[in-house]
Parts: sequence; C-alpha cells; structure tokens
Amino acid sequence: MDDNKKENMLRQLEEHIQLKNYSKETAKIYLIHIKKYFEYLKDEEPNFQNAKKYILQKLEKNQPSSVHHNIFAIEYFFKNILNQRIYIPKPKRNKKIPEILTPAEIKKMIDITSNIKHKLILKILYGCDLRVSEVINLEKDDMNFDEKLMYIRLAKGKKDRFVGIPESILKEIEAYILLNNEKTLFPSSHGGKLTKKTIGKIVKNAAKKAEIKKEVYPHLLRHSFATHLLEQGIDLRIIQKILGHSDIKTTQIYTHVSQANIKNIKSPLDSLLSQ
Repeated sequence: MDDNKKENMLRQLEEHIQLKNYSKETAKIYLIHIKKYFEYLKDEEPNFQNAKKYILQKLEKNQPSSVHHNIFAIEYFFKNILNQRIYIPKPKRNKKIPEILTPAEIKKMIDITSNIKHKLILKILYGCDLRVSEVINLEKDDMNFDEKLMYIRLAKGKKDRFVGIPESILKEIEAYILLNNEKTLFPSSHGGKLTKKTIGKIVKNAAKKAEIKKEVYPHLLRHSFATHLLEQGIDLRIIQKILGHSDIKTTQIYTHVSQANIKNIKSPLDSLLSQ
C-alpha cells in the first residue's frame, strides 16, 4: 500500500472521528495506533489476517490492557473506513491492583513541595479527585466559592459534572487566582495550558522528595482518593457520582483495592494462641 493511500485513509479516519464528536485525545490515540499498524504492513493492504498477526506481535511485547486500545482502534478503522466488520478477541487483562498511597504519604508529598502552583495542583488532584486533563482545563470561572463547587467541563465521555472544593483549600484557590490575569487556572509559564507531561513531573518529583518507593503517577492520587473515601464508609454510589463513572462496575474496583476490611479481620490463629 503506497504512502498516498495511507495518508488518505488516515484523513478519512480523522474526519470520521471528528464527525462522531469524540474527544481530541481519542482521535490522537486512534490515529497513532493505525499509523503503527500501517508501519507494520509496509506494502501490504490491510486485511483481517495481517491485523491479527499485528496484534499477536504487540501482545508479545505489551501488557494486555494496552493491546486492547490497539484492537479497538483497528476494529473501528476496518468498520468505518474499509466497511468491513472484523472481530479480534480481546486478551484477558492481568488483574493488577494499584498500590495505593496512604494519607500520610500524600500529606508528605504536599508538605515537601515548596512551589505554590505545584502544591495547589497536588491538593486539587487528590482533594477534588480530578483526572490530569481536568486539572489542565480548569478555568477561573469554573470556581463557585459561594457554593464551594468546582465545575468540570466536558470531562471523560464528554460529560460535565460538579465536584466539591475542600474547605481547606478554598481561600488558597481564591488567593492563587489573583496571581495572574489568564483565563486558565493553571497557565503554563510559556503561555497556554500545562501539559500532562508537566503535571506528571510535578507528581513524580514530589514523591521522590518525600522518599516514597512506590510507583507514583497523577492518576494514583485519584485511585487513592476513591479508596480512602470507601474506607471512610462512603457509599459506592456516591463515590461513583464524584468520580464521574458511567458504570458502577468501574467504581467497584475500589472494593478490591481497599485493604481496610482485610486488615480488620482477626485471624483464628490469634484467638488460638491467646488461649
């Protein structure tokens, strides 16, 4: 398949995704996956057999969860651009539970961070349970200090939602807003918005300074927040609403992550040896 044909198909794919009103992030990911598939094909035309071979090759090198994204992108491409319905079995995911940060570890990360902007980003990531993209897109006008609410616009799945602003950072956000004239709450020093990479570095640097040995990344703060709520006895349906999950099954992962019930179980051995 020549380069012109590849470029034409990629343009068609991008247009189709735009017409479906999917997010820019989804469009970017799908295009990346199909470009890599085209690189694998070289001069071959896309077909069901080489698509399966490509996925098998990916599976040898990558985690099943990341290969799922490749399959979704390829099936979408075949269906909407080539007008062919194909089905590639989804590999069983490894059921790895994230290693949650303790409240003490999160406090240490916040306390040890001296930069005002970075400290507030950490507090909002955890305290408001936001995704990185939601922090990046926050605007000053999204803050309702009277109602103590934060308006999250077009979050994952193109859904708006409100989240509560913790009492402990209300005044801090109000003061921070006065530091610049930008519309964005956290503008980049170079102009425009922060990037996911920048926020990733902020979180990793804080964890490193706090001497936390776990693998720490921004979304782990969201996982930790949800788990801590569950351990406080907050109803799962309420946690689902706060997180902005469409399906309760997505929220139910935290019942497996939480170790509170396990830690509170008294082993029969303790009773046996205390006699």
